[in-house]
Amino acid sequence: MYNLNLDIVEAHKESQEVYSKKVKAGKRTYFFDVKATRANDYYLTITESKKQYSDEGSRYEKHKIFLYKEDLNKFLEALNSTAEHIKTELLPHYDFDKFKDFNSDSDRSNQED
Repeated sequence: MYNLNLDIVEAHKESQEVYSKKVKAGKRTYFFDVKATRANDYYLTITESKKQYSDEGSRYEKHKIFLYKEDLNKFLEALNSTAEHIKTELLPHYDFDKFKDFNSDSDRSNQED
């Protein structure tokens, strides 16, 4: 099983990024990256990056989620449903739109024009 995990990690390293969106959120930055496989398939990686400081200096702590096409609709449905529950049931009077364009970055793509 260990070798299988290494093969998966190596396959992800060889993937080509075709689309990316960055979201700054306080001390964290989220990256939504669409990557292509060698077999011309696509998947999404969601990376949370947070700068950590210590006596030795600073480093980035990163956490990744790999989302494949067969799970995309289920993931989006759960995310949207959860966000809607927060907005309508838990915080109905909070103005979520006041931060709509705060710290937004434009799309970037690694494809050459």
